[in-house]
Parts: sequence; structure tokens; C-alpha cells
Amino acid sequence: MKVTVIGSHLCPDTLYALNKLVEAKADITFQNLSASLPDLKAYLALRESSPVFEGPKAKGSLGIPCFVREDGTVTLELEQVLN
Repeated sequence: MKVTVIGSHLCPDTLYALNKLVEAKADITFQNLSASLPDLKAYLALRESSPVFEGPKAKGSLGIPCFVREDGTVTLELEQVLN
């Protein structure tokens, strides 16, 4: 499985997800929002345009970690990526 993980090395949920994906032997591309302004800018554009983020935005949450599957599907649920 190939997946892009968008998150932060400062976020415990992101670190947990990365560890689970490594255990599952996923091919991971990590976009670290805390270390890359271009990645942050791209993430903010995605967050503003995707209905996946309506719930987190309503709660004042960042919506990370975020997972983009190989087919372009965006999800906030690690279990959906692992299955």
C-alpha cells in the first residue's frame, strides 16, 4: 500500500499513525507541516476544499494526521488506510 501522510512530527496522533503504517510495511510519503512551508500551504488548500475536513474544522481541530491514498482518496481515518 502506498500512502501520503500529512501531519506533524510534533503531533502524537501523527507519530502513532506513522508507526502503525511502518508496521504494516506501507510505502509512506510524509509531509511534515511543521518543517515545510510548501507542504503546509498545499495542506491548507486541501483542507479548505475537501468536505473530509468539515467535522474537524467545526470542532476547531487541525485535521491531522491526514492520509491520501494512492488513488487520491483523502481520509482522516487510519483504519481505512490499514484495511
